[in-house]
Amino acid sequence: MSWLRACRVEEIATGSTRTVHIGGEMVLICRLSNDEMHAVEDRCSHDGAGLADGALHGAELECPRHGARFDVATGTALRMPAVAPIDTYPTRISDDGWVEIDLEEAK
Repeated sequence: MSWLRACRVEEIATGSTRTVHIGGEMVLICRLSNDEMHAVEDRCSHDGAGLADGALHGAELECPRHGARFDVATGTALRMPAVAPIDTYPTRISDDGWVEIDLEEAK
């Protein structure tokens, strides 16, 4: 695994998201709780629109354009019009407070 530092934990409020450009990719980090973070590609599988302006409903991310929803842990499409999943990336919080992402292990 190749972990890349994305941002500091305190830069993302609980229940919100933050877009980062890391390793040549646009990645959306979703903070569900103090110690639960998930990272997904910032692109809706339905039409390629960015997800950064979408609402986070618990563990579901809603696309701002057409309302498709995705599970942020698995990338599974949960609501039409999306049927294909989005990529997810392993995420961890380092001992010194950084959110780290492994882009090589995309699912």
